[in-house]
Amino acid sequence: MAIFGVLMPFFLICFNIGQSCRNSDDFVGASSPGDVVIGGLFAIHGKMLHSEENPLKPVIANCAGFEVQVFLQSLAMVHAIETINNSTLLPGIKLGYEIYDTCAEVTRAMAAALRFLSKFNASKDLVEFRCNYSDYTPRVKAVIGATYSEVSMSVARVLNLQLIPQVSHASTAEILSDKVRFPTFLRTVPSDSYQTKAMARLIHRSGWNWIGIIATDDDFGRLAVESFGLQAMANNVCIAFKEMLPAYLSDSTIHGKINQALEKIVKETRVNVIVVFLRQFHVMRLFRKAIERNINKTWIASDNWSAAVKISTIPNISRLGKVVGFTFKSGNMSSFHDFLSNLHTAPNGNNTFSMEYNTLMAACSHINDQDLSKCIGNYSVERVLQNRTKPSNQFRREEFLIANIEPGFIHSTMLAVYAIANAIRNQCRARNCKDPYAFAPWELLEELKEIRFTDNEREVYFDSHGDINTGYDVLVWKEIDGRMVISNIAEYDLEKDDFIFADEEDEMEFLNLKNIQSKCSSKCSPGQVKKVSASPHTCCYECISCPENYYTNKSDMDYCILCNNRTHWAPVNSSRCYRKMVQYLNWNDWFAILLLVLSVLGIVLICSIIIIFTRNVDTPVVKASGGLTVCYVILLCHFLAFVSTGFFIGKPMAYKCKTRQALFGISFALCISCILIKSLKILLAFSFDPKLQKWLKGLYKPIPIVSFCTGIQVMICAVWISVRSPFVDENFSIRRVIILECNEGSAVALGIMLGYIALLAFICFICAFKGRKLPENYNEAKFITFGMLIYFIAWITFIPVYTTTFGKYLPAVEIIVILISNYGILCCTFLPKCYIIQYKQETNTKSAFLKMLYNYSSKSAGSLSVNQSSLDSKSETPPIPSANACCKTKGQKNWVNGSCHFQASGYREIRRELQPTNAAGPTIPRRRLSSI
Repeated sequence: MAIFGVLMPFFLICFNIGQSCRNSDDFVGASSPGDVVIGGLFAIHGKMLHSEENPLKPVIANCAGFEVQVFLQSLAMVHAIETINNSTLLPGIKLGYEIYDTCAEVTRAMAAALRFLSKFNASKDLVEFRCNYSDYTPRVKAVIGATYSEVSMSVARVLNLQLIPQVSHASTAEILSDKVRFPTFLRTVPSDSYQTKAMARLIHRSGWNWIGIIATDDDFGRLAVESFGLQAMANNVCIAFKEMLPAYLSDSTIHGKINQALEKIVKETRVNVIVVFLRQFHVMRLFRKAIERNINKTWIASDNWSAAVKISTIPNISRLGKVVGFTFKSGNMSSFHDFLSNLHTAPNGNNTFSMEYNTLMAACSHINDQDLSKCIGNYSVERVLQNRTKPSNQFRREEFLIANIEPGFIHSTMLAVYAIANAIRNQCRARNCKDPYAFAPWELLEELKEIRFTDNEREVYFDSHGDINTGYDVLVWKEIDGRMVISNIAEYDLEKDDFIFADEEDEMEFLNLKNIQSKCSSKCSPGQVKKVSASPHTCCYECISCPENYYTNKSDMDYCILCNNRTHWAPVNSSRCYRKMVQYLNWNDWFAILLLVLSVLGIVLICSIIIIFTRNVDTPVVKASGGLTVCYVILLCHFLAFVSTGFFIGKPMAYKCKTRQALFGISFALCISCILIKSLKILLAFSFDPKLQKWLKGLYKPIPIVSFCTGIQVMICAVWISVRSPFVDENFSIRRVIILECNEGSAVALGIMLGYIALLAFICFICAFKGRKLPENYNEAKFITFGMLIYFIAWITFIPVYTTTFGKYLPAVEIIVILISNYGILCCTFLPKCYIIQYKQETNTKSAFLKMLYNYSSKSAGSLSVNQSSLDSKSETPPIPSANACCKTKGQKNWVNGSCHFQASGYREIRRELQPTNAAGPTIPRRRLSSI
């Protein structure tokens, strides 16, 4: 009941004589009788002239500022009703109308709304108080209007009392879509939520993110700013400032606020785009001041002034910059043009607005067309009546009206009339609507919510919020031949949330908006990312480069995107990720070629040694080397070691990874095993220690030793490959490349394999070291010792180098070590013998070897004297020291069957080895030294 307490004082209002009207009928601006009457609320005047009397009196005040565009909207309502009355849409039913001027003020609109609520056919314009208005018949069945959202909100709350449908043609405030608070309100235009969304979309698409807002400080302006703020945030658009201009204060106050807003615009130099939610008379004043101060910006116009001819014809308007606006979609205006062309010359008696317009045109007949709107708007009714002039030219009146048409508002007004008419038709199918009591307004409201009709071959209906979402046209103001022309360049589709262009020229015009800069910060190019500064606005930021392995592929991105570290990389400040190059020690790499050449040279050297030894198979040097079989085995091992280096080069494959270490490990273990046998043989031949000789003689089993030592290595490699087999792996440790390499599977297994070879080499080294002082021509031990030292130095150096090396040259490290150790042992084992065979042939004879042995034994005997005359050139076999002499050198007695005797027999064995098969004397089986 609270609402009744608020409205009761108004219910008893009687429209008495005032300054603006003598009786209630004079309050009506335009009317026409009919079976069904529709009310109309239009802001024909822009403001009310408030009384300065003291005390104030409750009278209907005069209005000022004739708005030609709104007057045209009222004519559109009249035209639509007359067209319907002359059509078959409502056969036998005549629509009537009562149109009131709200003067853009809630107070005056409320007075009209109260008259709408008054009881039909009552003697006085009084509103009856009832608890139930279901059977109540008010003065009108429906209301069209009002022009401004703030006025519509107030009127809607009053009309809610009797559920009289209100269909607005221009009120766009988003709050009016709330059917809980405004159940009777409908409209034939989209709500501001769509307009602000379209504006934010336009701003974002044009590349702007730093804009200002100027709005009217009323319900419409505040709600529009709030809605736009949400849409701007969703589109990453920041609002640099908001300036609110008072809606109803005095001219001096408005001018002060306008100057304050312009100061803000001038101060914010980076803001080049201003969104304007103002009434037309506010825009007029704002732009005139801006022109005086030479402010050049891009102005985003809301639907209530984007197509206003009186604003576009302001002198020097082009100096303001570009104007881009949104307006309601329009229809075919030809019938309305005809209607305006056929208006009566004399003012119509039931349309005071037409009479006033004719009077104003007459008063401003001396004004040129450019200033005509200003002249009409500045005249008050009283001033015109006091300064009557001759009637204006009829053609000029009609031409001026046609020039000031805003198609979107005209179409939405006519659409509102047709929506109501179609709802009345449905209500009157089973009723006699000539009877004013045939249906109630609330019944018409229910019909309106469900109505569907066709407009320009498109189905039109109200959605659940009471809106008809027809979409928007995008307008651009362009100066052509010194005259500002408002042209349509695009259509904004509400469902698609996108702009539709009629042709490429319009699209290019739209795209040219991107050339305008309105950003708080410079655009961050691809490869950079925004870093928000201390400013509270996210649009104010610094551009910093993306770090390594991060990138941005668009402008003004908020974060850098991480590349796939396994397959891609990116440098600092990169706009894309680059695929990593796959690298490995390739066959055409210069270093690989060098290593291959060294391996091939090693193989060539092996082949040369084989040829030399094969051709000199019967020489003492070859026989003393263990014979051709042992040499071939050792040389084969060296050959396989050189071949194994090839498995370290080229694209790693599974078979290569499994083969290369095993091939090298087994072949090198076999090689060291054979050399170990040779070392043991030398110790066995030349050792003077009887205990050692006895132990060596029992140990010396060449084939079992070689098989056992090599077999252990075979087992190590077999277990390794079976349990933790090497495999092809991708190494991502280098940022720009993927190293394709062999993962050894088990570092422990690799260490055991190499450690085992090192163990064999160490044993061989110890054995060879003990025989380092043997006869010079027969001293192979010192070369074996030196070869083992080279091996140890190479592999000891290999360990730290291998663990600290990475990249494609890692296999090359192992190749180098293999080559060094292989060359070292090969050269130390065979090259001295090859040198003797090729260049010291005089020492490669049996006599030379026996002489060497004799001299060594003499030297070992110490005091033993040798008859030099017995070593004549013809003697091939020098004398052998006796066992007793050996015993004497050792200072021992009664040594008959001991070491000395064995030593002497050892020399004899060597002598027999070197004795030719056809020599005189007893025949002794030939045995090679290697078989001892």
